[in-house]
Amino acid sequence: MARIMHTEKHFTSSNFVRDTVIGMSDGLTVPFALAAGLSAIATTKFIVIGGLAEIAAGSVAMGLGGYLAARGDAEHYEQEKNREYREIKEIPEEEKAEVSRVFHNYGLPADESSRVAEALSHHPKAWVDFMMRFELGLEEPDPKRAVTSAATIAGAYIAGGLIPLSPYLILASATRGLEFSAIVTLAALGFFGYIKGKYTGERAFRSAVQTMVIGGVAAGVAFALAKLIS
Repeated sequence: MARIMHTEKHFTSSNFVRDTVIGMSDGLTVPFALAAGLSAIATTKFIVIGGLAEIAAGSVAMGLGGYLAARGDAEHYEQEKNREYREIKEIPEEEKAEVSRVFHNYGLPADESSRVAEALSHHPKAWVDFMMRFELGLEEPDPKRAVTSAATIAGAYIAGGLIPLSPYLILASATRGLEFSAIVTLAALGFFGYIKGKYTGERAFRSAVQTMVIGGVAAGVAFALAKLIS
């Protein structure tokens, strides 16, 4: 009988998707709201200049935020890892008991859990890795994560921000620019929300509608406020 190879497919790029979602969602929403607000009082040239300035500043701020967050995660992981190494030296019996409890919670009998904990205690690195993952729920971060996160968020923000701004680069009328910007941006928000829902396990259509509503409300409030002030 021919042997059928079983291949499991899992989505493993959750960090990349998360960073893209963060950058793209803000990139689509904030410049769109800014351009909509300026459309009530400014020319297309002023809107484009203001929009490009916002995209530049926003991408730097968002990218830096992603970098600092990833660095913070890495530093936290190292601190907890060093603490676990100290504990397996200073209080090994308590650490063995913690390993036993983890396996016992998975349904192993107490005597088997103790034997596994004892065997694991002879391999300090594996012991600490086990405690980091199953006691603290921490995964070792990629050393390049901070830079990658910053670049991904900043790039996604720029890509998203240029979408609502693009009609103003082509059309001379701010009113016409707003109309086309709204159509293009809401379509992009819907598509982005749908894709986000597919990757994150949400209902794709619901995610698309929510994303469109949030972007539309933000732009509407900015436009109404600018009109009221002017």
